[in-house]
Amino acid sequence: MNVDHATAGAIVVRAARPDEYARIGDLTVEAYLGLPDGHEHPEYLERLRDVAGRARDVAILAAVAADDTVVGGVTYVPGPGPWSESDAPDEASFRALAVAPEAQGRGIGRALVEACVARARVSGRRAITLSTRPSMATARRLYERLGFVHDPEQDWELAVGEGLWGYRLELGDAALDGPSAGRSTRRAR
Repeated sequence: MNVDHATAGAIVVRAARPDEYARIGDLTVEAYLGLPDGHEHPEYLERLRDVAGRARDVAILAAVAADDTVVGGVTYVPGPGPWSESDAPDEASFRALAVAPEAQGRGIGRALVEACVARARVSGRRAITLSTRPSMATARRLYERLGFVHDPEQDWELAVGEGLWGYRLELGDAALDGPSAGRSTRRAR
């Protein structure tokens, strides 16, 4: 799979263009506000909306429909740095995965995750990780279907009563070293 061009039906996942950042930011905020516990803090909503800010440091992927409409996006983090929640040099991660509410249920989230996994594999990462809320049941089912495993050692609290669960997918032969191999250190957001 070309890591810059994955497909889900009529949807193409590719590197986002700067003129698409605002749309990705808006749909990300809209998706997060639509969650059962979508009482996001204003400062976090602004952080989600600031796709251009993230794009200065990490890759932003866009899911684009046949009519060139952006219907999803994700931030791919290749390793340690300002957007990583891990100090492990051999771990990638992704964050701010979102699909426009009107486009959900079409395999777009899966295509975005698969594009991140493909990038991690190509760059030789040992694992790819993410954090998600316990209330994000649909997302958690997707991650688990793709082989991600809940890693309670990576759970943490964003704020009091707002927990995040860590998920991990071992990549390649590195998985033979066992589930505790390459353990990371969680950073504050």
